[in-house]
Amino acid sequence: MKLLFNRRTLLKIFIGYIHVCLLCLAVAGTSFGHNLDSRVQKFTLKNGIRILVLERNISPTASFYIRHKVGAVDDGCSQTGMAHFLEHMRFKGTTSLGTNDYEKESKILEAIDQIIQLLDVENAKENPDTERIGQLEEELKKLSREQEQYVIANEIDRLYTENGAVHMNASTGYDLTTYHVSLPSNKMELWARIESDRLLNPVFRGFMPERKVIIEEREQTVESNPERKLMELFLATAFTVHPYRRPILGWKSDMPHLNKNYMKEFYRTYYVPENTVIAVVGNVVASDVVSLINRYFGGMSATPLPHVRIADEPPQAGERRVALVAEAEPRLIIGYQKPTMPSNDDYVFDLIDVILSGGRSSRLYKRLVKDKGIASEVETANGFPGARYSNLFAVFASPKAPYKNTELESALYEEIEALKNTTVGADEMKKAKNQIKADFVRSLSSNSGLAGMLSYFEALTGDYRYITNYLDRIEKVSPEEVMKVAATYLTSKNRTVALLQKD
Repeated sequence: MKLLFNRRTLLKIFIGYIHVCLLCLAVAGTSFGHNLDSRVQKFTLKNGIRILVLERNISPTASFYIRHKVGAVDDGCSQTGMAHFLEHMRFKGTTSLGTNDYEKESKILEAIDQIIQLLDVENAKENPDTERIGQLEEELKKLSREQEQYVIANEIDRLYTENGAVHMNASTGYDLTTYHVSLPSNKMELWARIESDRLLNPVFRGFMPERKVIIEEREQTVESNPERKLMELFLATAFTVHPYRRPILGWKSDMPHLNKNYMKEFYRTYYVPENTVIAVVGNVVASDVVSLINRYFGGMSATPLPHVRIADEPPQAGERRVALVAEAEPRLIIGYQKPTMPSNDDYVFDLIDVILSGGRSSRLYKRLVKDKGIASEVETANGFPGARYSNLFAVFASPKAPYKNTELESALYEEIEALKNTTVGADEMKKAKNQIKADFVRSLSSNSGLAGMLSYFEALTGDYRYITNYLDRIEKVSPEEVMKVAATYLTSKNRTVALLQKD
């Protein structure tokens, strides 16, 4: 299960799914956009579920994406990590999947839930009764053993695998939660039966063991990884009020207290038709897809989304600096606050991203890695860590011994100042735009890539057509706009710097 962080990561993931010949890279942006727009068919069920279908008969397969507009930004203040935890729990089955007798199992589950609630209450006390906790844990073990006779482990995975599924996965990001799979086209009804059942009749069995799993996941991927800890520290410093400051996995102190009742309410609130986008791309007939989805998903009740206000991050009035001391190689992260899509400045930052670190001929790689040898690696990212709200343009770099963070940081600022004060040449602008076009077209050259990209922008912006005019917008960006945007946002008072260094 992946954790998604930004559009550049998203693009790389989609590029990794390519299984067919690339589309012609010489296709002009305008014609490509119109061609895609004319081929995508969009439907909305009466309950609010949006469906995107693209008939693409290059192989007897289809890719299916379900996206829900809910992620780490929607976690409760004391329930950080809930969106990710819920993603895990949705693989535990339903009232008909993952069980051989739900009627009998459900009675045990009710008793288990009562014990979990009592344990959580006791553990949350300032002076918990350890003897009482021990008694409850023993009772929970006994009930869990009784439940095991009714549980069919990993049944959803097995059904998909036995029917030829590939690329079956789920991911939680700051903005969205995604479930996707590719199947032979004649297995489309199997997909509809499984996924509609997961939406309508979820059973969050194995709550306590899975809570331990995600806590262990954090221990292995964050607590023992200085670079991941630096990332958390960086985001918590760059964002002072916005929930982009919180980790997708959740704060370590919150995770043992993630609550099952809250999970159920979180699910009922956000996994609703109005918050759901389904994209199907492959050897299918659009009318058949819509008819099938309506038959299986149309019975979901239309439920209005809550009007939850997420606090805007206030403008930054001065540089923020933070350091993490650890026995690890030095590293630094620099971030600048900026607006998100569909702001024109966001398109400009996509170009800045490529100019600075788009491959071995980019400015930062050529000058800091190859020519000066001051950096062992350097990369930039636009739209970090999410894109639903105003975000960051970020720089990630590691100095090459014997150079230190301070020397690399100064060299990075020199390159940024050059971008602000010197017009980008015509050849460099053309090369950057061509690279964006090539990467963009590659990302759309597989069924999975297309379904992923269409559903991403439909869920995030409310209209998949964002991608049909994307290349046109990129093509219109001028060198003067690059200078203006760089000068506006890439300033010392607007930046956050996080350093990983030894004591």
